[in-house]
Amino acid sequence: MFSHHKELAYTVRVDKPNPVFARMLQQAIGGPEGEMRVMNQYLFQGLGTRGPQRYRDMLLSTATEEIGHIELLCTAVAMNLEGAPAAAADDVVTNPLVAARMGGMEPRHFLTGGMGPTPADANGVPFNAACIDISGNLSANFLANAAAEAVGRTLAARLRDLTDDPGMKDLLSYLIARDSMHQMQWLTAAEELNPQHKAIPVEVADEGEYAQWSHTFIAHHDEPVPEDAIWTGGTAPDGGTFTTAQPAPRLGEPAKLQGAPPYAFAGPESTMPADQAPSSGGVVGKVKDAVENVTK
Repeated sequence: MFSHHKELAYTVRVDKPNPVFARMLQQAIGGPEGEMRVMNQYLFQGLGTRGPQRYRDMLLSTATEEIGHIELLCTAVAMNLEGAPAAAADDVVTNPLVAARMGGMEPRHFLTGGMGPTPADANGVPFNAACIDISGNLSANFLANAAAEAVGRTLAARLRDLTDDPGMKDLLSYLIARDSMHQMQWLTAAEELNPQHKAIPVEVADEGEYAQWSHTFIAHHDEPVPEDAIWTGGTAPDGGTFTTAQPAPRLGEPAKLQGAPPYAFAGPESTMPADQAPSSGGVVGKVKDAVENVTK
């Protein structure tokens, strides 16, 4: 169960409305590195957690905080759009790289949002939950969460560098600090669950002839590997020893595919002789039957 407080999680202040910056802020809302991503990621990880209650509580508490961060950013977008006609965007962006791509107001802020935020990225592409990581494995989830926060913190730092508005710098500095905490939180929890830094899932062992490949860096290039790189010859986090294979080993045989059946119309150069082909009543027959049944 969730409850809503009228007070924001942090004060949002905009000294000079900026429609172009409102557009850029959308990336922190609905982009793959934004708050909608981590909110959904933590929420569904938490709802599916079967382990200790404290991990479920941590996930759901942080997911709830991220809902508040979405509210902060949506408020910031709306305030940046207040009293800011599209023509005002012409002299807002000073970074030439940004100006070349984003030298105007996001049309959907007017057309769809009525001068308000939308659940989309900076290009107006609606948020897609396909970018969230939900593995059901707490150790894997916590590492994925730390990575998500690292990417999100990088975005917030870039946004802060692109504005001269004191209020926006203040808000983004707060969000950057919270991203710092969340990174440390997830890394600490991952360390607690997997102090020996075993490969996840930790229940699965690399045994027999496969064990040699569990700590081997395969160099798919001709240049010498750096001798001081830990991953080429040092000690792995799990206590194992890294080795290097160069040139890259060719462990398999050339691929050998049989010809396609004639009814696949793959061309005579890739079709097996008719007397060796299976009957077309298999997959093709089932598809034809299904189409015919639909049209009846």
